[in-house]
Amino acid sequence: MRQCCILPATHLHHHSRTSPMMIASTILLCAAPCGPLQEPNTLSEVERAAGWTLAFDGRTHAGWRRFRGEGFPEGGWAVEEGSLHKLAGAGGGDLVSERGYQDFEFAFEWKVASGANSGIMYRVSEERGNTWETGPEYQILDDTGHHDGRRAETSAASLYAMIAPEPSVLKPVGEWNSGRILVVGNHVEHWLNGARVVAFELHDEAWKELIEGCKFKNMPGFGKERRGHIALQDHGDDVWYRNLKIRDLDFDDERAGTLFNGRDLAGWTHHLDGEVDASAVWSVSEEGVLVCRGRPIGYLRTEDDHENFVLRLEWRFNPVTKEAGNSGVLLRQLGPDKVWPRSIEAQLQSGAAGDFWNIDAFPMKVVEERTSGRNTRRTGTNESPIGEWNRYEITAWKGNVVLRVNGEVLNQAWDCLETPGKICLQSEGAEIHFRRIALTSLGS
Repeated sequence: MRQCCILPATHLHHHSRTSPMMIASTILLCAAPCGPLQEPNTLSEVERAAGWTLAFDGRTHAGWRRFRGEGFPEGGWAVEEGSLHKLAGAGGGDLVSERGYQDFEFAFEWKVASGANSGIMYRVSEERGNTWETGPEYQILDDTGHHDGRRAETSAASLYAMIAPEPSVLKPVGEWNSGRILVVGNHVEHWLNGARVVAFELHDEAWKELIEGCKFKNMPGFGKERRGHIALQDHGDDVWYRNLKIRDLDFDDERAGTLFNGRDLAGWTHHLDGEVDASAVWSVSEEGVLVCRGRPIGYLRTEDDHENFVLRLEWRFNPVTKEAGNSGVLLRQLGPDKVWPRSIEAQLQSGAAGDFWNIDAFPMKVVEERTSGRNTRRTGTNESPIGEWNRYEITAWKGNVVLRVNGEVLNQAWDCLETPGKICLQSEGAEIHFRRIALTSLGS
């Protein structure tokens, strides 16, 4: 089974008691573009619904052109046997994606010839003379045969010349590696063969120190762009790419239906302790933010049922007080309204976003090693500082539920009860804000 690129290998061993097909399907659900039975350069139904698109179709060079030029290079690059091949010593220059991206996931497979070097730059501007003058680089390299492999900071999957990858999970020369680049706001991650190997924040103090201590110090445009192209580097060596897939995370996917319109509570109803009107707890700000005061406890819920879907939303706790708080997103809510109704809770409590809570014995299976009572702990913590916006992506597909916080998969459940149900936002004692609540239906 070909290894997928979304989860660290250290996460996969928790599923040793389940079947390989369950693991594969669950990983696919969390939007990793690499099913074990899937042909290269294709998209599954779930990938399409989750917003993935092919950046390379395996047959043509559509979607790519010369850096600072028009059209595809006449030489130096070739489409061969389902891969995009950079021909050694043949020129051609760097390629760039035809469109630019701000927040995105870019998944790809790559292999190199002995001693070969290349790179993938992102948020690249064409205002400078070279792709690397503006775009941070995911290093593509034969670590054993190229001198850059002797330094961790310039080895394969590094943030080139700045941050070393850890752990080292590179495959031998000639074998396909899977990579992924995640960019959300200032947060960036590099993944290699199923492991997150680099993570950093653009523009913070640590980033500024890195710039001051490296070769990009005197490049005023480096790492400054908020939106830009993806570039495949021509370093003069034989390099192959395939399975290039991208997912735009700018929340402008026209296929997604808006659950919250930014004006009022149309499409929602509520249940609160005591006979309290929803307006006493829930309101919409002039900026289109859904504000929950937190008391009394209860929830806002959709009027419609939803079974198979990708739900995306942003949340933050009070940005003025910056006080930690508690809330959650309830999925497939069943039965009568009460505190709390039968459902799967995707936790939003400060410091615990990505936990599962099983409410009222909802049928589901979770990782036993991380479960205590009704709570299944997340694999890690990936929240923004309290008061800043976070992103939740929740995929419910048949018996599987996957939770992603700020782009990282933190929890999975399987054999969940497959049933239509409401989606609820909890009022649980603290002021919490929501925005950009959108749902993509995955059908049946």
